[in-house]
Amino acid sequence: TRSLTITSADQSMFEKAQGEKVTLPCTFELSEEDEGPLDIEWVLIPADNQKRELIIIMYSVDRVYDQYYAATTRRMQFSNLDPKSGDGSLDILNLKAADTGTYQCKVKKAPGVQSQKIQLTVLVKPARTKCSIEGSQEIGKDVTLKCVSQEGSPLLSYDWRRVSGTQHLPATSVLNKNTGELLLKNASQEYSGRYNCVASNRVGTDECSVELNVTPPVNTAAIIVGAIIGTLLGLSVLCSIIFCFCKKHREKKYEKEVHHDIREDVPPPKSRSSTARSYIGSNRSSLGSMSPSNMEAYTKTPYSQVPSEDFERTPAQNPAFAPSKVAAPNLSRMGAVPVMIPAQSKDGSIV
Repeated sequence: TRSLTITSADQSMFEKAQGEKVTLPCTFELSEEDEGPLDIEWVLIPADNQKRELIIIMYSVDRVYDQYYAATTRRMQFSNLDPKSGDGSLDILNLKAADTGTYQCKVKKAPGVQSQKIQLTVLVKPARTKCSIEGSQEIGKDVTLKCVSQEGSPLLSYDWRRVSGTQHLPATSVLNKNTGELLLKNASQEYSGRYNCVASNRVGTDECSVELNVTPPVNTAAIIVGAIIGTLLGLSVLCSIIFCFCKKHREKKYEKEVHHDIREDVPPPKSRSSTARSYIGSNRSSLGSMSPSNMEAYTKTPYSQVPSEDFERTPAQNPAFAPSKVAAPNLSRMGAVPVMIPAQSKDGSIV
């Protein structure tokens, strides 16, 4: 008895790049004995056996069901608008890395049932490849050129080539295609130039480049001596600034102390006229309170002993003046009351 048969069993593995489109074939032939309703179902079998199968799309009773998962909606569809014609192939658009897995096509029309599995691998092209230099770029040193792709499905392969000068890698170079490292031993100035790295896998390539400049070794002794001298000069300048600052600070402090002592210890000088007036006024006020009866007992003070600026000086600085005799005016004729002024004799008695 002849039954349902799947005819697209030639290719069971597909490799495509991310972002591309793939068609997973599933063609079949029906027999006269198959009289039941036709069902076509695509299922994704996860790599982990612990996870259940996911139905992606299904054709049943002349209707397509593809609204199972938002991630696959509008990206997975039947290649033929009428799958019952014998073509139940699946188109996957804008492939993603998560689409990698095993897909199974099931065709059922009672009593016949057939299925086919296809392995799909979505590869990511190398991208964001970066080149760098590790080590000292001096004559006689070992220099390593590095090349790494930030994106890309394994297995990635790296290849270096020189794009300037002889366009051949130096004879002492050692290339590791798996890690992307190019070791240049005992570098010389002839190694200088631009180097290009190509990262590749089965679905694409990506490139980057770097400029190598091998120079004579640096005189480290001169650098160290220069650094020491510069440090000493800097310290000397700093010490000079600190010394000047401290000296100026001490001078200001000394000036403030001297100015403060002068203001507290030395009273301001008095004028001669103001001193004499204050002394005479005090004596007059005292005399005004006396009566004629006790005037004789009051001590007479010579007018020549009125305080003045000369009395504030030392005896050596004051010249000796002999008291002059001045005739007293006739106060009775002037209509004034005579006032007796106390005086002191040579022996100290009051007269």
